[in-house]
Amino acid sequence: MWEQIRANKRNSFLLLFFMALLLAGLGYAIAEVYAPGHGVSGLVIALTLWALLALMSLFGGSNILLLVSHARQVSRTDAPQLFNVVEEMAIASGQPLPKIYVIDSEAPNAFAAGRKPENSLVAVTSGLLKKLNRDELQGVIAHEMAHIANRDVMYVTIAGILVGSVVLISQIFLRTFIFSGGGGRRSSNKSGGSAQGVFLILALVLSILGPIFARLLYFALSREREYLADANGAQFTRYPEGLASALEKISNDTAPLEAANSVTAPMYIINPLKKAGRAAQNLSSTHPPIQTRIRILRSMAGGASLQNYNQAWRQVLGDKGNLIPPGTLNSSQPVDLRKTSTMEPDQATARRQQVQGVNDLVEKINRYTFLACACGLKLKIPPAVKEKQLTCPRCGRLNELPVAELAALGAMASKLGGTGKGTPGPDRPPAEDSLRFVRKEKGWTSFQCRCNNTISLSPAFSADKTTCRKCKRTIEIVNS
Repeated sequence: MWEQIRANKRNSFLLLFFMALLLAGLGYAIAEVYAPGHGVSGLVIALTLWALLALMSLFGGSNILLLVSHARQVSRTDAPQLFNVVEEMAIASGQPLPKIYVIDSEAPNAFAAGRKPENSLVAVTSGLLKKLNRDELQGVIAHEMAHIANRDVMYVTIAGILVGSVVLISQIFLRTFIFSGGGGRRSSNKSGGSAQGVFLILALVLSILGPIFARLLYFALSREREYLADANGAQFTRYPEGLASALEKISNDTAPLEAANSVTAPMYIINPLKKAGRAAQNLSSTHPPIQTRIRILRSMAGGASLQNYNQAWRQVLGDKGNLIPPGTLNSSQPVDLRKTSTMEPDQATARRQQVQGVNDLVEKINRYTFLACACGLKLKIPPAVKEKQLTCPRCGRLNELPVAELAALGAMASKLGGTGKGTPGPDRPPAEDSLRFVRKEKGWTSFQCRCNNTISLSPAFSADKTTCRKCKRTIEIVNS
């Protein structure tokens, strides 16, 4: 693994150097076109811009990518299964637990980012949580943890921002050139005019071909990293079929990922800008062909080690070389395959619960407020609601809504669930207040507190008060 880490660091520095030369050339040529004789000034400006972008990529790239992707951080209480899976793979990969984010999108996908493992993160879409089972989710998270372990995330963060900046500067120049009628200030003498013409051609060539060469270099290195992440992911889970099945589901899904663009697309486990059901197989592809990745994973026989993956890779691609460095292969230990996780006996019910749980998570990160009525119904209130009261559709009582400032705190919204004070609706019979329960029979009796906790009274219960274990309210018991 250390050989892979060294190679990734070397490639990152090479990319930085290449981007510096490209931006310097663009800056010099563009300055000579619009201000003849000031090419050095343009070069200095370009190198300064390169340094700023490099620093921004290193120390703020993850935040930019999260902002562009509309990802929101979640806690353990929000997504317990997702946290458990990430913890398992963090332990298997020997990496610290990354921060976990969720993107509100029906398209199943995921990516990892961060300058180093200590400040890394994993982001998954809500569609991924809905459509994959636990083994498949584990395979995807293992793949992303492999990117973190191999230091790929630093490369992707730097490269994504810098390639995007080269494209942006080139587009600005080309659009300005077109709309300004084809140039800047003209030189008064023939030699100066000829030199300006040369710089104009150079600027046009760099603006057109520069982004293409930068992307080709980026894409070629990215494809190899995806194979290596698949190999490490299979090793971490000891179940290659989980990742293979996940890749199959993600590639066949047609839901669009609106938050993705050409700069962030290479970060995802599968290119979100692909055409449905097709895998790009040319030089401009950021990922290897999906079907090839799946065939390699399903061709791993006898174990889930790096040796097994390398052998399957050579078999499927017909390559006599090695994907994984020799030193890493020689130190690789055998890894036995494990069986699939135990499935729920009632898969339909488990599936409904899984989807409902993800829907609740999405509504929570989108700052919905969850309010529990005294009748036990959980009300989901969008942040745009301005009314002060809401009628429960089950019992008809009017629930007072939290103030707008509290409703805007999405992370705290679930804590507001027990604060609604119900009053009977005009057209419905009054329901029992959760702070005063009227007991109408001596047998086993159950009722719900305002916090939505169920309280049961046995036939032997004779006290006039009880305390809710969840919210610690004291509830008066009246025997009728």
